[in-house]
Amino acid sequence: MHHLDLILTLTGGLTAALVFGYLTLRIGLSPIVGYLFAGIVVSANTPGFVADEGLAKQMAEIGVILLMFGVGLHFHFKELLAVKRIAIPGALGQSVIATVASMLILRGFGWGWADGAVFGMAIAVASTVVLTRILADNHHLHTPTGHIAIGWLVVEDILTVFVLVLIPAIFSGGGESVGGAAIALALLWTTVKIGALVAFTFLVGGRVIPWILTLVARTHSRELFTLSVLVVALGIAIGAAKLFGVSMELGAFLAGMVVGRSEFSTRAATDALPMKDAFAVLFFVSVGMLFNFHSLLETPWLVLATIGIVMIVKPLSAVVITLLLRYPLGTALSVGAVLSQIGEFSFIVGTMGSQYGLISDQAFNALVATAIVSITFSPLLYRAMPVIERWVARRPALWNLLNRKPLTADENKSQSPPDHGRRAVIIGYGPVGKTVFRLLRDNGFSPSVVEMNLDTVQALRAKNISAFFGDASHPDTLKAAGIKKADNLILSSSSIPLGKEIIQENRRINPGIRVIARTAYLREAEELMEAGATAVFSGEGEVALSITEKILEAFGANREQIDRERDRFRRDFSNPDAQALEI
Repeated sequence: MHHLDLILTLTGGLTAALVFGYLTLRIGLSPIVGYLFAGIVVSANTPGFVADEGLAKQMAEIGVILLMFGVGLHFHFKELLAVKRIAIPGALGQSVIATVASMLILRGFGWGWADGAVFGMAIAVASTVVLTRILADNHHLHTPTGHIAIGWLVVEDILTVFVLVLIPAIFSGGGESVGGAAIALALLWTTVKIGALVAFTFLVGGRVIPWILTLVARTHSRELFTLSVLVVALGIAIGAAKLFGVSMELGAFLAGMVVGRSEFSTRAATDALPMKDAFAVLFFVSVGMLFNFHSLLETPWLVLATIGIVMIVKPLSAVVITLLLRYPLGTALSVGAVLSQIGEFSFIVGTMGSQYGLISDQAFNALVATAIVSITFSPLLYRAMPVIERWVARRPALWNLLNRKPLTADENKSQSPPDHGRRAVIIGYGPVGKTVFRLLRDNGFSPSVVEMNLDTVQALRAKNISAFFGDASHPDTLKAAGIKKADNLILSSSSIPLGKEIIQENRRINPGIRVIARTAYLREAEELMEAGATAVFSGEGEVALSITEKILEAFGANREQIDRERDRFRRDFSNPDAQALEI
């Protein structure tokens, strides 16, 4: 009846995951919390239906492989290079701090140094799923904070992939009993095997895989294309383990990178990987099945210590590192908050550590409990960061202490705002800010730029452009940029944090200034208008207006009619009490 056990485990596990995932999502939590609870419910540690733990683990292994393939599929070196100045030292520093703290704490609980090191590596890495979800839900995925957090996570992922390869190489012979020379040899030999696998995958697979996918794509069969992507992911994963002696996870990661560099990356992600989510859910369910509430009661202090490392030590270290690298307080707080959780990679490392006797059942239970707590509260912590930032901003001494901005203090003093013609201050130098800057300059304005990306500011100054590094919500930054004598202020980003506060502060410094703001959604515009904006341009509104103009043109409307409708839209939109846009 083994096949019946398989069906029961699959059906029962997914059903429980669906129910609890739906419930947790409805109350505003991550569905991953529900999947973990589903695993607890169908485990032998709770009454009622009991799923087959061994079968769940086997199916979850497929989910891990596809998950790693998906990570590789979306991994781009350019994203890392753009924020390498903070992502690389930040991720390395935070990982070291979390690992050392775990080693010391677990040593106090009687575990060995190796156990603490592996446990620390497990809780050092944040969840890709949770991090991207938090950023997307707050519309910060494509902001400087989002880019830094994603780059930081990419470095953590790379470190974790390396850890997954090194654990079997170092500890398969007895963990701490392995001598220093043997460990060095294992590291060297593993590095050689990784290099050989990388070379083979990119040199050979980089030619063969796109060729195979091209042949299959020309058949116009979605089923065959889905099957081919699965064969590539699973085949290279198995080949990595059997031929090169490294982990299947690394093989799947590299296979995803090869496909991601081809023209099939988007189709592979949309057509061939939806099933990844179902198998990945089984991974979380299988982890939840390992959670033992009785073990938790036996070692409550270990759980509290682990939660403390993940939700206090990790975010604080991220905040300190970010501030030391001269980024604004708001960026530091947001990056620290979004990294204050653990997820899928932590379980992968924890599971492998358990296989080699490095992570005990009590420690793994602490890992699961910490994941549940951190995944639940990390989004709430992230939303609280603007409140903390505003609290600090009302205390100038504390603000100046925490905002380590040598550029503002030194270079910004030597950098003078333009002192001729009509003046404008542009906050943000993304695609919109760049275009506005060029058009203003070409039409007789003398614009200056306020930007939180240090590399962008330095690049602008190299071109003799008046640019200032700092947080626009701080009065000193605005004054340095020349806001007192400016005629116009432009908030060019659709997701500038504390936009309302920035407008109000500018009105206080320069009551007569014109404030032009940009926002992504119509619902956010009224708040900015009430704060004192002269005009607000919404992405939703402008798209709707452009579509309407195109339709009117197609049906013979003259320019006067189109201009009249455009003016009516602007008038209604600029009036918060207008009801003309409501149906």
